[in-house]
Amino acid sequence: MSGMAAKHPVDGISKAIIEQLQQDGRRAYATIGKAVGLSEAAVRQRVQRLIDSGAMQIVAVTDPVEMGFARQAMIGLTVSGPLEPVADALAAMPEIDYVVMTAGGFDLMVEVVVESDEELLELLSTKVRAIEGVRTTETFMYLKLRKQTYAWGVR
Repeated sequence: MSGMAAKHPVDGISKAIIEQLQQDGRRAYATIGKAVGLSEAAVRQRVQRLIDSGAMQIVAVTDPVEMGFARQAMIGLTVSGPLEPVADALAAMPEIDYVVMTAGGFDLMVEVVVESDEELLELLSTKVRAIEGVRTTETFMYLKLRKQTYAWGVR
């Protein structure tokens, strides 16, 4: 996404549209248009352009615990060899919702959302550690989520 942002900077009006949708992803384009000074059609066109460019996506955000996923964790991995194949293998796993290449003590960080400690152990033992190139893993169990926000994109 950051590569796309560099090619197509998001202007102030688009940021205002994003901010409106962050408050309510189902807000009507006509309502957004009144708030940002554009027609409904112009808002629709800008929203589509933001989605097509990869600068924005509109999704339903759920609480994993309410959805039956009682265990969340971040796993730090060290890797031998190229990072991309390992990152791609991790990204393909449905239990993993976040994969990032990092600098520092870990080569990759991934977030997992599973139903139980048993499922986490199974994921680590039979899937994550089985990927060629994975040298070490360190798991950070989430005890309590204090803050999660998606409004950073318009500051």
